[in-house]
Amino acid sequence: MRSPEQVTWDFVQQWLSKAQKDLQAASVLLAADLDDYENVGFHAQQAAEKFIKAFLVRHQIEFPKTHDIAVLRALLVQVDQRTAERLAPAEALSPFGVTFRYPGALPLVPRDEGERALRLAQKVRDVVMQSLKPYLEAGRPRG
Repeated sequence: MRSPEQVTWDFVQQWLSKAQKDLQAASVLLAADLDDYENVGFHAQQAAEKFIKAFLVRHQIEFPKTHDIAVLRALLVQVDQRTAERLAPAEALSPFGVTFRYPGALPLVPRDEGERALRLAQKVRDVVMQSLKPYLEAGRPRG
């Protein structure tokens, strides 16, 4: 049977893995010749959201089912205000999580905006991974 600390560790690893897959998907889509790069933005938003959720899980902070980076970032302040501040630019990704997912009169997302979204997600990854570094380097807790 896993200890509570092992359950947390495993859950953090799952969030990080899913976030990394979204970053990879965004990179693949960005390399394609597309008319619209909204899906790059979507996967970038999803990656950022999941990296932040991994951080929240590590600190055992409950979060609502939301795609709003601002809501998630506000929860980070409880344990690490500096990290929360460094992630402020990522709030620009939130519209890709909902607004662009539904039909409507939305403009096409140009390649440069897709590139910007991917860079923001990569920054979220870098900030979160740096913040989690001591925890991750300590390895999975023993039973």
